[in-house]
Amino acid sequence: MHPTHPARRARGGRPIALVATALAAATALAACGPSISGGSGDGSDGGSSTAADADRLQAPTGDSPSGEITIWDRSGDLFNVFDAVIDDFNEVYPDIVVHHEAVDIDAKLQNTLITETDVPDGVFLDDAKVAGYADYLWDLTDVLEPYTDDIAPQKIDVNSIDGGIYGVPFDLDPGLLFYNATALEAAGVDVTQIDTYDDLLEAARQYQAAVPGSKPIHLEQSAFLGQLQLEMYASQLGTSIADENGELRLDSDAYRQILGWLDTVQTEGLGTRAEYLSPSDVGPLENGQQVFYPWAIWFSFAPEQQLTQTSGDWRAMPLPAWEDGGARSGAMGGSSFVLPKAGENAELAWLFYEFLMYDEAGYSAVWGPNDTYPNGLATSIPAYAPAADPEKPLFGPVAGLGDQDLWTTAVEAGSEIPGGAPTPSWWAGAVDYLGTNVQRMLDGELTPDQVIEQSTADIQANLVDRQ
Repeated sequence: MHPTHPARRARGGRPIALVATALAAATALAACGPSISGGSGDGSDGGSSTAADADRLQAPTGDSPSGEITIWDRSGDLFNVFDAVIDDFNEVYPDIVVHHEAVDIDAKLQNTLITETDVPDGVFLDDAKVAGYADYLWDLTDVLEPYTDDIAPQKIDVNSIDGGIYGVPFDLDPGLLFYNATALEAAGVDVTQIDTYDDLLEAARQYQAAVPGSKPIHLEQSAFLGQLQLEMYASQLGTSIADENGELRLDSDAYRQILGWLDTVQTEGLGTRAEYLSPSDVGPLENGQQVFYPWAIWFSFAPEQQLTQTSGDWRAMPLPAWEDGGARSGAMGGSSFVLPKAGENAELAWLFYEFLMYDEAGYSAVWGPNDTYPNGLATSIPAYAPAADPEKPLFGPVAGLGDQDLWTTAVEAGSEIPGGAPTPSWWAGAVDYLGTNVQRMLDGELTPDQVIEQSTADIQANLVDRQ
């Protein structure tokens, strides 16, 4: 979930996407926010100012910007990390008061934007949701321009709609292959020979031969997370459920290859079907029955805090490639910061996010050692290249991964993620079709071709055509 922004169809009437729920239709209201564009607004610019320009946020021009901003984040550890950075921000901008609020964003943001009541100046938002809210958000193309060339192309792409950029990229979540090094070594399986997904199949077969009854590869049983993982695999091949114009592209060789591989894992009995880190997942991870986990970097949390018996046994490596010489990583999830047009001081909120993401003091405080994460935030990496320097790690070696230098592994994998396309506003609704049909395939009810055929027809008729 890049530098170029191909045209998309008009956004009028696009429904707001809420991940993990069905799409909710929203009445398009004209967003009214402070006029802070660079033009005079009186036509004295000779007519060069356009409606599109008026939707583009401009940074404050004064030497001492002042005012109050309201920032919404989800409650939890990441809220605490961002909250601790406010004091550092105020050393640079002492006259900007930050009201930092922990909010159930999924439950509250949609109605807040529609009614324009108590609208925050900045919001933490999943990349998959940005497109669905774009009508209510500032286009950040101009304020991001000094940094765009140094931001991961995939993150620019997922935040781009109709030529504008609607989110300040936060994290990059590269896919990695996590593996139980201790168990694999004991079984005589050499992970250094895993370069492609075919190699991973062969390694799983070798492990199963050495450990009868094992099902070495994780197969996700949640329809939502399974679809998210499917998109990680597709990201490696430079594709996704929809193209830059929002048109479906499931009917492709890329998806046939991925679904065919998943089907092989299941039919050969090489996969453990379980929901991510549920009890039925943790058990096989702890007892050596499940030893390969292709997932986003945030799986690193598991060996640190949840896999108490095998903590220290796990390692991470780049994902296998789908073909020799192919990309060794894809994006799985990710978040950004958005600035609603109806917020009172969005231009000041931009200064907060600029400090957080593009100032060394800011991004070092987020990913480096802090009170919440004494070793640093090791569940993602920055999307900004100067912050993601493999020679200057922000978080330390991960004990749950045997003190592995995860920073370098993840940063190098992240650099291989191909560019992508904006996440369509109907992505979450597609879980009812694509995500569910993938599970039906793993149950033996559908073939890969049937998954593609049925999902394409249902998503087109029930989601795309109803926009």
